[in-house]
Amino acid sequence: MKKLILGIVFAIGVTYTTQAQEISFEKEIHDFGTFEQHGDGTYEFKFTNTGDAPLIISNSKGSCGCTVPVWPKEPIVPGASHVIKVKYDTKRIGAFNKSITITSNAKTDPTKVIRIKGKTLAVDGTSTTPVKKPAGNSPIAKPNK
Repeated sequence: MKKLILGIVFAIGVTYTTQAQEISFEKEIHDFGTFEQHGDGTYEFKFTNTGDAPLIISNSKGSCGCTVPVWPKEPIVPGASHVIKVKYDTKRIGAFNKSITITSNAKTDPTKVIRIKGKTLAVDGTSTTPVKKPAGNSPIAKPNK
C-alpha cells in the first residue's frame, strides 16, 4: 500500500513540475508599406522564451520561395530573446502577403505563423507587373494549329 501511495504522489509531483517552453513575439505581422522594387525586404521578428525550459525552433518555412526565414539553431534559454530574420524577394512587383510557419517545442503553440505584407512598386512608380508581348511578329499571338 505504501508503494502505491508513493507512486501516486510521485506521478502527481511529476505532472505539476513539468517544465514548459513558450514563444512570445513582439509582433506577429510586419507591414513594409509601399517601397520600390529591389528595396530592402528584410525584417527581424523579435521573440522571447517566456517558458521555464529551453525553447528549440526545429524549422521555419516561408509560404513560397520568395520569403526566406533564418532562425536560431541553438536552444533559447528561459527569459532570453532572439530574432527570426525574414527576407522577401523585392524584385517582384505588386502587393504581397506572405506567411512564415515556425515549428518549435513550445507547449501551448508548437506551430506559430507570422506574416509579412506590403506592396512593391516598379522603379518607375507603377505597381503592376509588366505585360509580356505576344510571340511572333504580329501584335496578337496566333494559336498553334
